[in-house]
Amino acid sequence: MTTTMPRQPFGSTGHLSSRVIFGAAALGGMSQERADATLAALLPAGINHIDTAAGYGDSELRLRPFLASHRTDVFLATKTGERTAGEARAELERSLERMGVDSVDLIQLHNLVEPDEWEVAHAPGGALEALLRAREEGLVRFIGVTGHGTRIPARHLQSLDRFDYDSVLAPYNPMLMSNPQYAADIERLIETCVARGVAIQTIKSVARRRWTPEHSGSRFSWYEPLPAGPALERAVAFTLSRTELFLNSSSDARLLPAIIAAATSGPHTRPDDSDLRADAAEWEMSPLFDGAELERI
Repeated sequence: MTTTMPRQPFGSTGHLSSRVIFGAAALGGMSQERADATLAALLPAGINHIDTAAGYGDSELRLRPFLASHRTDVFLATKTGERTAGEARAELERSLERMGVDSVDLIQLHNLVEPDEWEVAHAPGGALEALLRAREEGLVRFIGVTGHGTRIPARHLQSLDRFDYDSVLAPYNPMLMSNPQYAADIERLIETCVARGVAIQTIKSVARRRWTPEHSGSRFSWYEPLPAGPALERAVAFTLSRTELFLNSSSDARLLPAIIAAATSGPHTRPDDSDLRADAAEWEMSPLFDGAELERI
């Protein structure tokens, strides 16, 4: 049994990334003091990959002090939600300024799902054109694409047909994988990515359900995650048992220690279906996305 954070090649980038990627959306609403304390736990835990976005509140600002001392210790990824070249370039430059860095390792087209946005981003004068220019100038090293919802595996396949992206990001958890169409689509995506050396990041691995109307406590994520405990441990194992996948940590930073503990307790095997069904029943789990009214966040 390992007690260290496992690492593996991040696609064809040449970087050996921790299987758990720190999801820096968790920093978006934090004070700087709390963000500093959260980030101080990453390197000792073996996490050497950070994923943020221009749209994650003050996340990029909260990262700045950490990056001033540890830029070379981490693979740094951010995202742009813009779809045209000029706007994407401006947002990238703003991200670099906010984080106090000269370049990022990975820039990603954020949640590229809708057909009209997809066409604009890939057309002449679109966001991809700007990111390619930024890569030529050394502002970014690699280019990826991300997305949410049940439609995203098929959309990512379409994106990979249009351009050789270095990474993709999509939801992956037991509830989603119980959807036969989603499971089939994401298996096709995984097969394609493995064949082409594309890194595969996952999100929502420890999701429980959308918040219920009667919930009155704190909300550190747009969805309700599982609490620390055996069900969360099995959810982490469900993802990490697929050696092709990376797991982006929850935007509820209180769960980071539990996710790290689960990730370093491998080697991971896929939990039994009976245990996953029992977890779903005990925690009244439900899919975050359903292909219909729940497709948008």
